[in-house]
Amino acid sequence: MRSHRVWLFDLDNTLHDANPHIFPAISRLMSEYVAQQVGLDEAAAQQLRDHYWRRYGATLTGLVRHHGVDPHHFLAETHDFLADLPRMLVHDPALRHVLKRLPGRKIVFSNAPRRYVEAVLESIGIRPLIDGVWCIERLRFTPKPHLEAFRRLLHAEKLDPRRCILVEDTPANLAAAKRLGMTTVLVSRAARVPTYVDRRIKSVLDLPRLRLTR
Repeated sequence: MRSHRVWLFDLDNTLHDANPHIFPAISRLMSEYVAQQVGLDEAAAQQLRDHYWRRYGATLTGLVRHHGVDPHHFLAETHDFLADLPRMLVHDPALRHVLKRLPGRKIVFSNAPRRYVEAVLESIGIRPLIDGVWCIERLRFTPKPHLEAFRRLLHAEKLDPRRCILVEDTPANLAAAKRLGMTTVLVSRAARVPTYVDRRIKSVLDLPRLRLTR
């Protein structure tokens, strides 16, 4: 019998470890982009990036709203490393087996651009196991944790949020999901867990051992 469960997976630092190589590359490219487009030095560009990320959940949102940046151009320039992606990826080959064991639909829900998301999924060998991909373009450049992003996905996929399990490393995104009635799973080694987190796991590989009521 097909499960009614729907797994919503974040991508970076959830399905793979972006910290060693990918996030430093994106950070460097973003700072260079902001400095060039806004006319700032490196330190000021970093401060502006952080400010927009805290205020909007994404640097891109602030650049579009306040500086008229073309979002497609921003995404292309700040992810201009896909040719080197296979050597930059850090992931566990067991992930494919773990996803196969999970009953229900599986959707990747990421603030990253489509070309990058698809490239990562193909490189780590799990794209055939994913039923849908929601990236920042498909979200019309409204990122998580904005409820509009969640509602757009739920409406288009015809999903009941009470059937959805969001697996994420970013607490703010889980807080938004909980408000909508989703089950929330935090991927983190932190000892303290916010009240809106239903389960905490150290790695996505631990998912099959979770006992979930939905």
